[in-house]
Amino acid sequence: MKTKQQLLNLIIAGMALGTAWAIRGQFGHEQGAAWAGAIGAISIILIAKRADWYSKLFKATLAAAIGWGLGGMMSYGRVVGYGRGTDFVNVYYGLLMLFVIGGLYGFIGGGLLGLTLTDSVKNKVKWPLLLIGMTAGGIITYFFVIMQWEWFMTPPRSEVWAVCLGMAFFMIWFLINNKYNSAIRVAVFSGLGGGFGFAFGHFLQVLGNTFEVQFNMWNVMEYSLGFFGGLGMAYGTFTSEWEKTEPAQIKSSNFIPILLGVLFIPFVVWQQSFVVEELQKTYASLVSGDSATVANFIQIIAFLLIIFQAGFVLIKYHFQKKDKLVQYSETEVKTFFISLFGIYIIYSLLRTGAFISVYRIEQYLYIVNFALILFVLPRLNPVFESRGIDTKKWSKYFLFVIIFIGILAIIAINIHGEASGSHKRFEF
Repeated sequence: MKTKQQLLNLIIAGMALGTAWAIRGQFGHEQGAAWAGAIGAISIILIAKRADWYSKLFKATLAAAIGWGLGGMMSYGRVVGYGRGTDFVNVYYGLLMLFVIGGLYGFIGGGLLGLTLTDSVKNKVKWPLLLIGMTAGGIITYFFVIMQWEWFMTPPRSEVWAVCLGMAFFMIWFLINNKYNSAIRVAVFSGLGGGFGFAFGHFLQVLGNTFEVQFNMWNVMEYSLGFFGGLGMAYGTFTSEWEKTEPAQIKSSNFIPILLGVLFIPFVVWQQSFVVEELQKTYASLVSGDSATVANFIQIIAFLLIIFQAGFVLIKYHFQKKDKLVQYSETEVKTFFISLFGIYIIYSLLRTGAFISVYRIEQYLYIVNFALILFVLPRLNPVFESRGIDTKKWSKYFLFVIIFIGILAIIAINIHGEASGSHKRFEF
């Protein structure tokens, strides 16, 4: 019974980040990934049912948003093309590099979430040192790996993956040096899940395209990355030992995280994605009237949603709290989760025009996933167990994934010929 409950907890967390990451496909880049990462973190906090974590709602949300969002800098379009080839070396390379990219998404996102859950008055995380070190690590690694040694992953595209790699290098040193074992577990399993999910998701995409499945298979790949990344992040969280931290947080310390999480990130998504010219192209084939007027209307509605969300959260979670120390209830955390997740889905429907046309069937699956998550959440019970750090076992997991990805590459090259959009990293 305990194992079944734990598995259900992991699946729901995976569904939350998976759905949000699939939605992110409409927005892309750092801002879209950040919004999705925030949703994944809140789902874990809700499942955990810990009052001390409820009070960290906005700090944890922002930490996960920044961590998963940083990975949005990386380019992977051409890497996906390598995985569509017909020779083992290029396809295996493509899938492995997707494993690296997805792994960096999850490792940094999971690591920052784990550190936020660890942070307390008695065990204060040295955030300035971490942020400065990650920045320096990213710059130094990019300089040597890309500029000096020219170890290109995806020429001629951006090689910013090396910046994320340098950030991950410093983070793992920081976690080990400070003995943040629980955060290490969250980072490692979140990275393993995100990496596997990206590679496996692309394999599913190749299968779907080969057999002409009438569905958005790119979105399947995105969902896979988010699902396994969220599952891994949840697994790392629920198999770690966490000390009890303060049941309340200083009210003023939540103000900046609220502004960044519910105003700045959504505003950047709106500013980058709800461009009138792009909306007009989308709606030109969906409406019979003046598509320019519709596009302007959609842009205004999307903007008002941000203002409404920010105002609601600031009033309810900040200004109405009169004490210096604030605590949040499970109901308040769930309300925030519903509003942040719900608006992201609405944004997707508005961006694609799916609310007036059924040409994007995957959009309605977001709603189905959202409804299932909300239905199951109240029925979940947290299951925590401490498993510690086992590098030998983790090495076996890593080796298994590498071998499994090789098997996927062999299957992929034997089920299709040269596919559209394929690329070669190595010529023979």
